[in-house]
Amino acid sequence: MRILTLEDFPECPEVVEDQATFEGNAVKKAVAVMTCTGKTAVSDDSGLEVYALGNAPGVMSARYAGEPADDFRNIAKLLQELGALATERRGARFVCSISLATPGAGVRTFHGTVEGRIGTEPKGVGGFGYDPVFYPLGFDRTFAEMSPDEKDVLSHRRKALEQLKEWLTGIEK
Repeated sequence: MRILTLEDFPECPEVVEDQATFEGNAVKKAVAVMTCTGKTAVSDDSGLEVYALGNAPGVMSARYAGEPADDFRNIAKLLQELGALATERRGARFVCSISLATPGAGVRTFHGTVEGRIGTEPKGVGGFGYDPVFYPLGFDRTFAEMSPDEKDVLSHRRKALEQLKEWLTGIEK
């Protein structure tokens, strides 16, 4: 089996993430690639939901502070909007939806989350996006302060990928 990427299909158009949910964007991208290539396609969408902000930034996570996308500006906007909100009101979660689109068999979507809270200032140099302000539940370090292996164990993407793997393994039996 050979795994192909979009680089192998330059004729496929870029898919605009304009859906209201992570699942909607993941499905839209997977179906568009499957339609273009005629092959099974896997796509994802992920981001941060902050409960006190009505689950913002949500699907706008990468572009929260506007274009061009910039992690530092996104974090600054998030911290400004949360202001002096108490720690117990800074609950948040990372969300990942992974969609598998197969010709003639439809679409399946898998979800992963990691619960936590938003700190009051960035800490750490690892990771990307909102990692410097996200404290996973039960930890006193941000994702950016953790090693890649530590973060991967908790990852919302890993949880969604594990569901996909379990489903695919079940098909093979």
